[in-house]
Amino acid sequence: MIAVLGLLVGILLGLFFQPDVPLGLEPYLPIAVVAALDAVFGGLRAYLDGIFDDKVFVVSFLSNVVIAAAIVYLGDQLGVGGQLSTGVIVVLGIRIFSNVAAIRRHLFHA
Repeated sequence: MIAVLGLLVGILLGLFFQPDVPLGLEPYLPIAVVAALDAVFGGLRAYLDGIFDDKVFVVSFLSNVVIAAAIVYLGDQLGVGGQLSTGVIVVLGIRIFSNVAAIRRHLFHA
């Protein structure tokens, strides 16, 4: 319940203050969002499976975002940022869809 309340407060603060993303960080924001979504869906799957651990979730959330952004940053430094961004999105997308499929199977007992 407290997580949902925190989410709602965060959304309301974001809508009220409308923060700007610095130009240097804009290429990394979509990657960070997809990495965060991967952690969220993984956490939901773990919760439904009865193995959710809040410490594991926080570490997974932060490490997914940092590692995905670091991979894209490294790609930018090497001149292949677009290719590595695509690779990160594909890998995280596959994980997200796998977790959503497991959640769907769990909810509908299929």
